[in-house]
Amino acid sequence: MSINQATRKNYKQSKKRNHNNQQRTRTSLSKSTQMRKQEKEKRRQERISNKKPIRRIFPIWLRIIVVLILSAAALIVGLMIGYGIIGDGVPTDALKFETWQHIIDIVKKEE
Repeated sequence: MSINQATRKNYKQSKKRNHNNQQRTRTSLSKSTQMRKQEKEKRRQERISNKKPIRRIFPIWLRIIVVLILSAAALIVGLMIGYGIIGDGVPTDALKFETWQHIIDIVKKEE
């Protein structure tokens, strides 16, 4: 057996050992990864099972109604400020039907 054949044989054997070691490492890593995933899933399930349901003190439908009421109030206040203070009129006249009818008549007659 020549030196080249001996070194080639050693090279092949070391390569085979390295390959086997890598496979063992992959297997052990995949097992530990699987265990971590299982533990993580278990903790998530525990969190879900221990979670108390949310009870809203101020329900969503009531929030919508309150927002609509506040929006209408802001509109009315804005009309009164605009008509009464900026427009030099009586603020309560902005809420009368006759005032709006007069404004509509003015807009339609200018055509």
